[in-house]
Amino acid sequence: MTLKDNIQKLAQAYHPEIVALRRHIHQNPELSFEEHETGKYVAAQLQEWGIAHQTGVAGTGVVALIEGKNPGKNTVALRADMDALPIIEANEVPYKSQNPGVMHACGHDVHTASLLGAAKILQETRQDWEGSVKLIFQPAEERLPGGASLMIKEGVLQNPSPTAIAGQHVHPPLAAGKVGFRPGRYMGSCDELYITITGKGGHGAMPQDCVDPILLAAHMITALQQIVSRNNDPTIPTVLTFGKINSTGGATNIIPKEVKIEGTFRTMDETWRKEAHRRMKYMAEHLIEGMGGKIDFFIDVGYPCLLNDEALTLRMRESAEDYLGVENVVDLPVRLTAEDFSYYSQEMPACFYRLGTGNVERGITSPVHSDTFDIDEEALKVGAGLMAWLAVRELELTAS
Repeated sequence: MTLKDNIQKLAQAYHPEIVALRRHIHQNPELSFEEHETGKYVAAQLQEWGIAHQTGVAGTGVVALIEGKNPGKNTVALRADMDALPIIEANEVPYKSQNPGVMHACGHDVHTASLLGAAKILQETRQDWEGSVKLIFQPAEERLPGGASLMIKEGVLQNPSPTAIAGQHVHPPLAAGKVGFRPGRYMGSCDELYITITGKGGHGAMPQDCVDPILLAAHMITALQQIVSRNNDPTIPTVLTFGKINSTGGATNIIPKEVKIEGTFRTMDETWRKEAHRRMKYMAEHLIEGMGGKIDFFIDVGYPCLLNDEALTLRMRESAEDYLGVENVVDLPVRLTAEDFSYYSQEMPACFYRLGTGNVERGITSPVHSDTFDIDEEALKVGAGLMAWLAVRELELTAS
């Protein structure tokens, strides 16, 4: 039996256990930086399987190392995130969230269970491959500054230092049993904009005595869209969206004193990102001040662009085709959603791919971040087995 055949066999055999792991995690979700019980649960599984690990990394993170033959030859890392979202689950399933107001609506329960399954497979087959595999169970993907950035600061990419890292994310539009890859630019950076415009309030019938911050805000929002439409290289995907505008006071006949605006800026080029920040602040400040108002323009700089290393991603795609069949591996489009896996991609060759979890016939189609999100649990066979295969295959392909 080949190593690939054995991994596929073990993924099938361990599937009921991996489903149980996922359901336990789904029932007991924890918010970002609060994954205390989840971290303990992960550590307990690793302990049971005899896998060396470290707890308390970046607060609640867990890092494990599985050594094959010649463990110092090379190291590849696999990553899963563990946090949930502040959403009330609407699904009526046996494994429904038992933590009111918190739900694994982004599939991190799937990611964690899949990496645990991969860990068990790798531990059982460790005499059949060379090198080491580092397993990163990461907190707080959903909240700035991102658990990935904190784990990197605490040395997760050292001792030993992996030469490549892979991560996966659930993808409801893709059927269970399939996966998707995209080399190069894949996901956007994510910055949050918090703007306060201050004018002079007064009676709505006498605007000449006021400085209307609502009017100023309207001019500013329209003007800032020109940063994208007239200053950006059109080959660089970029979006500027304002999702919230609130005034202090105000009524049909009252001009308020202050308006607060919140939005997001996303792009896929770090140089342009910094330039856009400068242009947005300059334009907004001079426009508002020129119209008689005052402005506080704060950019909360978030996750960087996610860049899938071309060579690594092509190798891993070919490995996935070998494992699943060419017909079950698809191309992914660029997307401007963000992921803190991007921090790893800024440090080393990285590959972030999508795990199909949908099943149209069974009505499993709800998107992530919705209160009815769920998965076809057949996806966990691929989630665990493919991660294990990608790691050992990469170790083999890059052996020197």
